[in-house]
Amino acid sequence: MAKNPPNGDGHRIGAVKDRVQVFNPQNERWTKINSNTGKFMDQKADGKPFKGVTKK
Repeated sequence: MAKNPPNGDGHRIGAVKDRVQVFNPQNERWTKINSNTGKFMDQKADGKPFKGVTKK
């Protein structure tokens, strides 16, 4: 069985499922999209990408 210590430190192993992020060059922000429905979920204000979300 694989072990990824330390347990309980709050970090994710792998990307968040059913979500992707794309960069919008018009406003220079990253936008998170639900890949099942195609709806926009969230947008980052600081210009840095979301952590743990697949880039498209």
